[in-house]
This record gives sequence, structure tokens and C-alpha cells, in this order.
Amino acid sequence: MFQGMHYVYEVYKEMSFSKAARNLFISQPSLSAAVKKAEDRIGFPVFDRSTNPIRLTRLGEEYIRSVENIMDVEHRFRNYVNDIQGLKSGNMAIGGTNLFASYVLPPLLSRFTESYPLIRVSLVEAATSELEDRLFAGFLDLLIDNRTMDPLIYEKTFFCQEHLLLVVPSHFSSNEKLKDYALSLSDVKAGRHLDRSVPPVPLEAFKEDAFLLLKSGNDTRNRAEKICRDSGHFAPRIKLELEQQITAYNLSRYGMGISFNGDILIRHMPKDHSLIYYRLPYPEAVRDVNFYYKRNRYMTRVLSEFLKLV
Repeated sequence: MFQGMHYVYEVYKEMSFSKAARNLFISQPSLSAAVKKAEDRIGFPVFDRSTNPIRLTRLGEEYIRSVENIMDVEHRFRNYVNDIQGLKSGNMAIGGTNLFASYVLPPLLSRFTESYPLIRVSLVEAATSELEDRLFAGFLDLLIDNRTMDPLIYEKTFFCQEHLLLVVPSHFSSNEKLKDYALSLSDVKAGRHLDRSVPPVPLEAFKEDAFLLLKSGNDTRNRAEKICRDSGHFAPRIKLELEQQITAYNLSRYGMGISFNGDILIRHMPKDHSLIYYRLPYPEAVRDVNFYYKRNRYMTRVLSEFLKLV
């Protein structure tokens, strides 16, 4: 009954026969035929093809849950065999947003693969919501992120703290009265923004300026809004809503507006005098960065060794 389940599952992941066919390196007609054969074997359709995009039937939803259980068992056994082989083979899939995939994971993965050259490592870069879906379904072993995830479903290993800063174009006139609060990029790289003797900036000073915020639902956006509310119900004038911290940062560099950015990103930026940085005092400006993994899932030696390195 579960022959051909990997074809069916790939279509489910993409909710598209054409995308799934590209991922599987087969033609779309061949994939459609394989899925239809699997459905005939099951005795009912898995997909409702009358909608665009396609969606699962009610019985298809139960079939997919069963497939995920089977794949999890396969994954556990494969990892058990790899552990017996003593890290002479194995796989590890790690997910992260653009920020972590670009600036945090490369040195860690470089050190790990240097120590364990026979381990195949894959890095998936996507939005947090998509990455969490992949982690839950078992397609990722680890996810690094700066938001809090459900502790009933996921365990975590602490990596570091991230501190949000206000990033302001240097030519904004609002900076003129805030020289006692201003920090340079060199100050941030030296960790001066962590010094409690550095005064936090009053957000009201930027009431006439444009702001660049991340889109609703993003943890940075949620924290920025809470910081503004706690700062005397300050309401920023939002000019643009964006997907990524790095986009907001670069637009600030070109004078488009003020952004909230974490020191993980800022510390990796090249020398630049076009921006001024300000410390934010509120608890929401500090968050933990963790590696998350699914509870009750077999902890492989590969993951164990990587988390020791972390």
C-alpha cells in the first residue's frame, strides 16, 4: 500500500506536480503516472486535483501522516546503523534563515566537516515558518533560530544571545541631538552596546523619521513593536515592510529609513560611516539564539558531535 509513497510525499511537500517532478529529476507525466498508480493501490485519491493549487483529500491527510511515521522509522534505523559505523558515514540537515545561513552556520559547518569529512551535510535556507514545517516533518535535523519554539515539541541547545539595536542613517537630522547616545560600527563590534553605562536612546526623538520594519509575524517585528509601545506608546512611521534583516539594514545604509537589527548581523558588516547605532534598553531587545531539534527523536552521534562543537 505504501509503494511509491516518496513520490506522493514530494508532491504533498510542493503541492505541485511540476515542482515535485523537478525535485525528483523525472518528467511530470512520469510522476503523475507514479502517483496515480500509488492511489490505485491505496484505493482512493490522495489529492484533490480540482483545486489550484491541489490539496489533500481527507483520506489523503491520514495517508500522509502514516507516510511520515514510516519515514521517521526509516530515519531512526538509518541513523542507528550510521552510529554503529562510528561516523564513517551519515547525514545531517540544518535549516536557517538568510541571517544564520550566511553569517553563523558557515564557520560552524566548516569546522565540523573538517573533523568529519565523510558526513554529508545539507544546509536549507528559507523562512522560519517553512523551516519549522520541515523540522517537524523530519526533513531537517536541526534548526537555528532566534525565536521561541514550542517546548512540548522541540528541545534546544543554546548558542548565543542577540541584541537588537536601532540603526539610523547618519544624515538624519534627528541624530544631531543624540550624540551622547550614538554608537559607531566599531563600538558595536567591540561590544560597547552591551555596556549598561551606555544610555538607551529615547525613541520619541525619531517621531518624524521613516522606519523600515520586517513584516508582521516576524519575531524582530514583534519585538520592535513591543519596544515602541513600552517607549511611551511611540508609533513609528512605517515606510516599508520587508522580509529580511539584511534588506532592512542595506536600505538604512542608503538612507531609506531607520531599522531594527541584531548585533549578529551588524558585527559582520564592513566598515561604513553611513549609519549610527543606538542601544535599546528593553527586555525585548535581547533574545536567545538556539539550535532546535524534535523531541523523542533518535539523537544520532552526528548531531551529538555537532552540538558539542556548538
